[in-house]
Amino acid sequence: MAKVKSKYVCQSCGYETAGYLGRCPECGNWGTFVEEVESLAKKSPEIDVLDSVPPMKLTQIEMNSEIRMSTNISEFDRVLGGGIVQGSLVLIAGDPGIGKSTILLQTSGELAKNNKKILYVSAEESAGQIKLRAERLGVKSDNLYIYPQTNLELIKKHIESMQPDLVIVDSIQAIYTSLIQSTAGSVSQIRECCNILMQTAKTGNISIIVIGHVTKEGNIAGPKVLEHMVDTVIQFEGDKTKNYRILRSIKNRFGNTSEVGIFEMSSQGLTEVINPSEVFLKEYSQTQTPGSTIIVTSEGTRPLLVEIQALVGTTPYPAPRRIANGVDTGRVLQILAVLEKRIGLNLSKQDVYVNVIGGIDVSEPAADLGIALAIVTCVRDVVFDNQTAIIGEIGLSGEIRAVNHIEKRINEAQKLGFKRIIIPASNDIQDEFKGIEIIKVKRILEAITRGIKGQG
Repeated sequence: MAKVKSKYVCQSCGYETAGYLGRCPECGNWGTFVEEVESLAKKSPEIDVLDSVPPMKLTQIEMNSEIRMSTNISEFDRVLGGGIVQGSLVLIAGDPGIGKSTILLQTSGELAKNNKKILYVSAEESAGQIKLRAERLGVKSDNLYIYPQTNLELIKKHIESMQPDLVIVDSIQAIYTSLIQSTAGSVSQIRECCNILMQTAKTGNISIIVIGHVTKEGNIAGPKVLEHMVDTVIQFEGDKTKNYRILRSIKNRFGNTSEVGIFEMSSQGLTEVINPSEVFLKEYSQTQTPGSTIIVTSEGTRPLLVEIQALVGTTPYPAPRRIANGVDTGRVLQILAVLEKRIGLNLSKQDVYVNVIGGIDVSEPAADLGIALAIVTCVRDVVFDNQTAIIGEIGLSGEIRAVNHIEKRINEAQKLGFKRIIIPASNDIQDEFKGIEIIKVKRILEAITRGIKGQG
């Protein structure tokens, strides 16, 4: 009879202990330990199967000309780094209803048109439910196989027998392996299932995409090691009350990280947004109001123009509020401190609200100058020039520091018809730009005086 070992595993971070603990010493969460029983009598792997490929010299390794499969969805290919790499394991995570299953079913349909064999493993929906979504999306192909199953051993058996070009597992939290005596979705099950899928992908040179759930905090459910095991981690973002979705690469062994793809959700599925800057500036009024500026941010290698709005008002409460949507609140607090110290703008009794229009999150410091000018124009009740875009990071002494990809940002602003652009004076520009005036500034006060029109 096989020995049975019991352990307690934190369902938040995967920390293991022999006895129950009320508070996890690793992540600090309370009441997250669950008892799991694991069999120690596991079948030993066959050495001759695992060592089927001997060590090779780097110069002897031959690359397949079709190492990547294009999905025929350019925005998805951009995030993946040019397409799906053969033998890779990709994790796509996002909120419920954000569109994870939709984009992967659309991708399956596009690949099936190119005579690629696709195995879609549905652990959460029946074959009939998948068929309904496929009809709505217009997906129909004899190369697309639907397999409703939750047992990983059966899934692996069909993968090895079919030898598909791509396997989609929806989702990693819903499948289970018989090697672990715990329920599907537990930390141990997710870790072991991901490990088996990774071995299947590498040994069989089969691309596998798995869908992952997220917690209420927005983190990928399961152990953190899940993100380390896969080759690519893609986050699906967006407000479900709006139509636009953002596909963001946060880890990619075969391409750039922080790349984004922009999609619009419709009744026919997800459609690509080829020029996202026009989308984010669609409601940008030609008769501007105080507290609004346009910044040129960079997502991966792609420049985007987005609108920043600020609202400043007197508060009746002792502690003024600082609320930021789409930008880091700590960054906004730092900008407010610089404005108070370097230009004498007293906001100690003012509520300050900063919002990025369009639902996109701006994390880079190149948005600092645009945020500062939006706040200043709202306080002084003046209008910022609506034909001027802004780029620049603000230092603690009030200086404007250089940013990267400056030529790409200027090109994007010029393409959308902006007449002027404010950039840091320390940025060296190699190209010559015609049709757009480049205003170089060294300090924040200079940017304010050259960008604001009218008097407050």
